[in-house]
Amino acid sequence: MPEANHSPMTPYQLPFPKEAQQEIVVPFAIPTDERVWVPQAENVSFRPLCLNASQGYWMNLLRVRKSGVLSRHRHPQSVHGMVLKGRWRYLEHDWEATEGSYVYEPPGETHTLYVPDDVEEMITYFQVNGVMFYCDPYGNYTGYEDVFTKIDMCRKHYATVGLGEDYVDQFIR
Repeated sequence: MPEANHSPMTPYQLPFPKEAQQEIVVPFAIPTDERVWVPQAENVSFRPLCLNASQGYWMNLLRVRKSGVLSRHRHPQSVHGMVLKGRWRYLEHDWEATEGSYVYEPPGETHTLYVPDDVEEMITYFQVNGVMFYCDPYGNYTGYEDVFTKIDMCRKHYATVGLGEDYVDQFIR
């Protein structure tokens, strides 16, 4: 056992496991370079922060620059969100997520994301676990997204805007 005479400022002295992945540090999470935002629909884009292919989840900033219904979808696993700018709500609930709000969405939740008319821009940090199934008002599935479709969207977009398709690799774990 090493001696206990050390400063609290002494960093960990043993090697990290060789299988351990590197940290992801995103210095400017809300980028000024528009190319980093990946278009998802008209006036809707996301900024990847962590695309965890080994565990099937993703973390991103969702940015909406329009009012109205964004999407109706269901989550088989939990989702966490924090509103950084603007506000939004789900048509199925009577609460509104405003700047600074934390939102927990339980597994099995189906909802319709709505941005009010007077919101010019909404940015929310989301951690989505598993799959997001898109559906109509009666639960008929119309599409899906998962970490792999997100990675593909990023690769195509980054190649198109000149950042290179491998730009997304820094966010993949």
